[in-house]
Amino acid sequence: MIYLFLGQDSLSKDEQLKQIKQEFLAPDLRQFNMDTLYGRETDRMSLQEAFLRLPAAGAACRIILIKDAQELDDASRDFILDYTGKPSPQIVLVLDISRSDKKDEFVNRLCRLSKVFRFKETEAPDTFALCRLINSRRPDQALKVLNQLLKNGERPERILGGLRYAWEKDALPATESRNRLKFLIRCDMEIKTGRLKPVFALEKLVISLSTAAKPFG
Repeated sequence: MIYLFLGQDSLSKDEQLKQIKQEFLAPDLRQFNMDTLYGRETDRMSLQEAFLRLPAAGAACRIILIKDAQELDDASRDFILDYTGKPSPQIVLVLDISRSDKKDEFVNRLCRLSKVFRFKETEAPDTFALCRLINSRRPDQALKVLNQLLKNGERPERILGGLRYAWEKDALPATESRNRLKFLIRCDMEIKTGRLKPVFALEKLVISLSTAAKPFG
């Protein structure tokens, strides 16, 4: 059996996955018969190893969950598509794809070969959303948006440039604009000189701006 989860509603996905576990695995065997892999960290060899493992403790099948399957490399995608042509009765494969291009042939083929569950799509975050959260003094939410931007492949220099552009659009008071620019330049230097890893420098910037800035908008 092959299941395809499409969308970003993680709570609904967890509930659906729970139902699949209840259907195929006895409660006392679940920890022994489920593998969770992540698309970006998975290669063809690790996939092959996971698919070759036999169900443990006399169970009829195992569950293989691949999160962010849209991030699988080409070799891993080919392996998955080859597998769908002759799936094993001992494996329940769950492919979790949070975001995909309608032109992605890998996803399109999976839709034809799997039982598809579609979940609510959420708007992709951008630097304007990040700026609004900074302005409203919400560092926890701002950090979540920042980490999502980085996870989506946004480059640090584009995030910095986007923040500066958003501030210019907001027409901030001159003093506030200068203060934010100082923070931004400092972050840029910390990244370029290697004093801090980009993710740490950006997190430091977001926290500094969120606690120093007055609420706007």
